[in-house]
Amino acid sequence: MTIGFREPAKKSLGQHFLHERGIVDKLVMAIDPRPGDRIVEIGPGQGALTFPLLDRHGALTAIEFDRDLLAPLTAAAASHGELTLIHSDVMNVDFTELAAGTPAVDERIRLVGNLPYNLSSPILFHALDHAAVVRDMHFMLQKEVVDRMAAGPGSKVYGRLSVMLQAYCTVTALFKVPPGAFRPPPKVDSAVVRLVPHPRGRIGIDDPRRFADIVRAAFGQRRKTLRNALSSLCTADDIVRAGIDPQSRAEQLAVADFVALANLDAAPPSATEDTATDKA
Repeated sequence: MTIGFREPAKKSLGQHFLHERGIVDKLVMAIDPRPGDRIVEIGPGQGALTFPLLDRHGALTAIEFDRDLLAPLTAAAASHGELTLIHSDVMNVDFTELAAGTPAVDERIRLVGNLPYNLSSPILFHALDHAAVVRDMHFMLQKEVVDRMAAGPGSKVYGRLSVMLQAYCTVTALFKVPPGAFRPPPKVDSAVVRLVPHPRGRIGIDDPRRFADIVRAAFGQRRKTLRNALSSLCTADDIVRAGIDPQSRAEQLAVADFVALANLDAAPPSATEDTATDKA
């Protein structure tokens, strides 16, 4: 059974519209919206997830970049509940400001969405920048990306994305989604993931910028030992002081090891780079 209205997908925007009702029902069940929740959907598309969430919850905010979808979304949503549409690139949306207007007891927002494959990492890092006002996130992504997000030390796909997300969130891969659940079907499998931001006091990172620099450098040259990969950021003695073997490689370290390295009283790097996208 399909759900949502039909509009042509735009290849230039990487659109693959979810339409399979069984998958939508599993996703709504995973989100489990409750009274008072402030739900924000990223990229409602043709409303396949939007309308069932409205039926269950009554109201939500959705961020849609494609101007051509605004009118049909508004019209179709009228019989389901109260839809507040924001026409914007999600990267330009300040989630902290959005949450500030929440009249609920728990003012944190809940992010959901079927993210475009080509923008998934930037959107994830953008959401991470606002983790203090986010209660949880349920995203549908390329399965390969979800595998990397949830991977542990020693895995071939454990990398910068794994460490950066797991340092700030509990990451749980929920279920796989076949290509046929989308219109048009993508060439790869997808998966749904849940991210729950850690309480601030549990993160333990003294300097987020330095932490990001350490993780980027370690995985940027992952064949090198930490002694060599981190030579511009800390010495071999610093690495030993963190309780880590300088001959280790990045994929062998747990998230807590990277936190320990970043928290060392070592000289900061002379230059830093933007941390918005994943290059692991």
